[in-house]
Amino acid sequence: MHVTISSRHTTMTESLENVTREKISRLGRIVDGLERAEVHFFEERNPRIAEKETCEVTLEGHGHHVRCKVNARDGYVAVDKAVVKLEKQLRKLKTKNVNRLHGGTKHGGATTRLPMPTPEEAREIPREEREPAIVKTKSFEMESMTPEEATLHLDLVGHNFFMFENADTGRAAVVYLRNDGDYGLIDQAG
Repeated sequence: MHVTISSRHTTMTESLENVTREKISRLGRIVDGLERAEVHFFEERNPRIAEKETCEVTLEGHGHHVRCKVNARDGYVAVDKAVVKLEKQLRKLKTKNVNRLHGGTKHGGATTRLPMPTPEEAREIPREEREPAIVKTKSFEMESMTPEEATLHLDLVGHNFFMFENADTGRAAVVYLRNDGDYGLIDQAG
C-alpha cells in the first residue's frame, strides 16, 4: 500500500513518519485491494478541544473508501488511536464482504437480512460486542426558519445538530457544529 503523510501547524519528525508508515501499511493485510493511504497530521485550533494533535487517515482501493479522524495529546498516540479505529472499520467491512460473497443468510434460495434488534435487546448486549443500533426514535414538527435562526436554536438547545425547514428553500435542512467551532449546513437537494 502506498502511504502519503503530510502535516500542517505541527512538527513532523522522521521517527513519527516512520512509525506512521509502518502501522498504516499493516492495515492493508486486513482487506485485500487497499492501494493507498493518506495520513494528515494537524493541530486543532478550537479551544474546546483538549487533545490538540489530530490524525486524519483515508484508505482507498478496490472500490472502498475508509476514513477516520482522531485527536490525542501527541502524534504517536493519535496514530495508535487511528489504527485501532481503522482496524475495527476494516474488519467490519471484511465481514460484510464475506457475507455478501457467500450469500448472507439464505432461506429457500432468497437472501434475507437479519432484523435489527429492538432498543431493549440492543441495550442488553455489551456495546463492544454489537453492531450500532437505533436505540431511540424521536418525531417532531419542523419549524420554518433561516439557517442563521437555526444556528441560534442549535446553541440554545446545546446539541451538535439541529433539523429544521429552511425558509429560504422550503426543504428539510440540518445545521451542525463543526470540529473547528464553525457551523455546517446540510440542505435537501431539490
